[in-house]
Amino acid sequence: MNKSIVEIKKLTKKFGKFTALDELNLEISEGEVYGFIGPNGAGKTTTIRVLLGILQANSGKIKVFGKDAWEDSVEIHKRIAYVPGDVNLWDNLTGGEVIDLFINLQGIHNEKRKEELIKKFDFDPSKKCGTYSKGNRQKVALIAALSSDADFYILDEPTSGLDPLMEEVFKECILELKKQHKTVLLSSHILSEVEELCDKISIIRGGKIIETGTMKELRYLHRTVINVETNKELKDLEKQNGIYDIEHHGDVVQFSVENSELGAIINYLGKHEVTHLTCTPPSLEELFMTHYKSDGDS
Repeated sequence: MNKSIVEIKKLTKKFGKFTALDELNLEISEGEVYGFIGPNGAGKTTTIRVLLGILQANSGKIKVFGKDAWEDSVEIHKRIAYVPGDVNLWDNLTGGEVIDLFINLQGIHNEKRKEELIKKFDFDPSKKCGTYSKGNRQKVALIAALSSDADFYILDEPTSGLDPLMEEVFKECILELKKQHKTVLLSSHILSEVEELCDKISIIRGGKIIETGTMKELRYLHRTVINVETNKELKDLEKQNGIYDIEHHGDVVQFSVENSELGAIINYLGKHEVTHLTCTPPSLEELFMTHYKSDGDS
């Protein structure tokens, strides 16, 4: 079993009377790409800032590499690379100068790797940072972070401002880190990105982790959508166990079924001369949205 890189137990962080994090628990193992999802205000960035030692928790245990995230933050930072969602740079320095500064602060300067990433991200390092778009500012942070040989990469909305082509380059880079058995915490609004890259996912709401697991484990807790055409009418479909949301679209019947009842439903459909059948597992976005559909939510 891989050792834990991050251990958070009962983390509470308050800003005045507002509780941003409410006894949050989170554990990330070595070599995992860990997805962290939730809307703005859910507590993702606050959690990351506590991990980085930027904010001090009101209570709880927060360990990174077995060290206290607040008291040992200087030592911890020697082994991590961080990309924020909103990158602020020095306007009068060039992108290349800032990348070199960040890499040198990390302590390891891999010139070859840096040049490969500059080419991959189609980035011009000779321009002043004050001329860069949001996407190009993001590239500066990504190139610097991915050029370092860190043990733990903390990425908070790292593709914010990037175009779809650059998002694909980013995914390739994370898959490379995965092959190297590096540990990554990926906070993102792009759910397809998290779904494709992450070994495990936590959904945060109101400062609490409300569900954690692999995609397989999360899907098991939910339903599969079935579209089916049959020669024999499905008269008693609604009487089957675990069936929801039956809709008729011409000759096609669409419904959702609890995964625990999937085998029984397939057997049932087989008795009705199936001519067409599709089964679609829920996407991460669908799983995510189920946790935000409550009274008062838009």
